[in-house]
Amino acid sequence: MILKIVILVLYFAVLIGIGLYCRKNATDVNGFVLGGRAVGPWLTAFAYGTSYFSAVVFVGYAGQFGWKYGISATWAGIGNAIIGSLMAWAILGRRTRIMSQHLDSATMPQFFGKRFASTPLKIGASVIIFIFLIPYTASLYNGLSRLFNMAFNIDYSVCIVIMAILTAIYVIAGGYMATAINDFIQGLIMLVGIVVIIAAVIMSKGGLMEALDGLAKVSDPTVSTTPGIFNSFFGPDPLNLAFVVILTSLGTWGLPQMVQKFYAIKDEAAITKGTVISTIFALVVAGGCYFLGGFGRLFSDQIDIKANGYDSIIPTMLSGLSPVLIALVVILVLSASMSTLSSLVIASSSTLTIDFVKELFAKDMKEKTQVLMIRVLIVVFIAISAVIALVQYKSSVTFIAQLMGVSWGALAGAFLAPFLYSLYSKKVTKASCWVCFIFSSVLMVANIFWKSYFPTIMQSPINCGAIAMLAGLVIVPVVSLITPKPDQKLVDESFACYEKPTEVAQKTALGK
Repeated sequence: MILKIVILVLYFAVLIGIGLYCRKNATDVNGFVLGGRAVGPWLTAFAYGTSYFSAVVFVGYAGQFGWKYGISATWAGIGNAIIGSLMAWAILGRRTRIMSQHLDSATMPQFFGKRFASTPLKIGASVIIFIFLIPYTASLYNGLSRLFNMAFNIDYSVCIVIMAILTAIYVIAGGYMATAINDFIQGLIMLVGIVVIIAAVIMSKGGLMEALDGLAKVSDPTVSTTPGIFNSFFGPDPLNLAFVVILTSLGTWGLPQMVQKFYAIKDEAAITKGTVISTIFALVVAGGCYFLGGFGRLFSDQIDIKANGYDSIIPTMLSGLSPVLIALVVILVLSASMSTLSSLVIASSSTLTIDFVKELFAKDMKEKTQVLMIRVLIVVFIAISAVIALVQYKSSVTFIAQLMGVSWGALAGAFLAPFLYSLYSKKVTKASCWVCFIFSSVLMVANIFWKSYFPTIMQSPINCGAIAMLAGLVIVPVVSLITPKPDQKLVDESFACYEKPTEVAQKTALGK
């Protein structure tokens, strides 16, 4: 216990020290929110990866989907690496960086507001972000609490307070740059930790081949009567597994806290390196998490799903490890959760300040006042999400995956298609953005309260969220075809940034 506490205290001291060190970079909005748009490839890639993966993935998704689909759940991690990281960087990275700087936008709502010259669109986007980031944040606390309770036997409310206070300190002090540097350290912990923990868990079951053989012998007639189904390539339910892959992979393309990482990239070299780094990071961390979860049924004699839910699977699998490894697990999940929480609160508070408060109530708000307002709202946002986490803990919504499904479905469903098409097409209309915003938000809210009226395949918020994203890719072009065309001058001005001549080395492009 002393060892665990010492490791935690040292970890917290480093985080806070970095936050205080980065205060000089957080004196204006651009510095506080985007790190002055001068963040290198390693910091950006790790910030992207650590914001992507949290306790939601490690405890919630890995446990639940590993139990449901067996070793085939690893496909979700592979999808996260290829679609959620590699393709996201390749398709969105450069264009997002260029156009967001050209439009002088620091947030996603601000991007929509300037791209379509629409203040209502900007305000609408900011409201959606603030509302739907809260359940996601609550899910971070939930996953972390189970591991703290397993390792330290600490009450859930204490876990929430510790995590909330420490995150608030280093984010308020150092802004995005402090978050990026801490994300790099937390990312290294996650990379090492997941490899060591997978090895330890598998060795506890006699090694990889022995564990796979044991998994092949597991049967559950309520899921499938096929022998060895949990050890198969696509598992017992490929269709629902595909929805998990879509939600967790394609969803990053429309999440404001993820896309905002591209705003801060330093240069072309950073994009190229960042693409490779973030893809490898996702393959190790996400692939490792789901691969580990796939062996959950080997511990079925210790797990009671009906009594404790899917979120108890991973903590139970890890409870038999040595004290040093348990301390590593706690630091790993704490790192993943705090990095994601810091990303969420910066995205939410900056959006509310720049796109809502400033726009509606104080158009002449000074730079220093904006930074102060963002810091105040960080405290407010963390406090609200912490309270909701406590309330949620005692309510009927107990699964981490469902909370994340609602949040990701609404946000990515609302923003993915409008943002993607706006970077590439001059034909996207303001009306098509509104239709996509409203459709996804209403769909996910309805799924919370009236899911029994939905078709069976859409009653899961995960499936519903994936469908919302895919539907948006159809809604935007169709509505754009039947609504008034955007102002040609405005569109040409927005896309002029792509035509700006740039000198590069001959190894990149041949001269005349």
